[in-house]
Amino acid sequence: MSLAQLRGQGHRIHLAAASEELAEYWRKGFPIYAAESEAGTLVGYLVCRVDGDIAWAESLYVAPEYRRQGVGSSLYAEAERLAQELGGDTLYNWVDPNNNKIIRFLQKRGYTVLNLIELRRAHPREEVTKRIGVGTNEFDCR
Repeated sequence: MSLAQLRGQGHRIHLAAASEELAEYWRKGFPIYAAESEAGTLVGYLVCRVDGDIAWAESLYVAPEYRRQGVGSSLYAEAERLAQELGGDTLYNWVDPNNNKIIRFLQKRGYTVLNLIELRRAHPREEVTKRIGVGTNEFDCR
């Protein structure tokens, strides 16, 4: 099963590109944690990136029918152990401000905004969905 199929994405999979991406994760030493059902089916994964003694959660996915059953929490616990083994005290995360599900998940685990925002120009035909405040600044958010 491909990751896109696991995510429920119906587009055609480019196996060469997926293999290249996975090989790049391995080449760079990215830890990849996976969760399986009792039947041995892949139900979730978490890819980490390590920069020196800092661990970042790059990509978390749990199949919809397995959400709210502790799968994501178990995967995150493994990644947090990795961060501690590296000498850090936290796992860092990039989160889209519209991704309310992961924000609530991380808040329940004790995470909060540190000090990072990412700015970019809008893509053609991209619409503003809301405005967010960060400190004394306000930004259009997509």
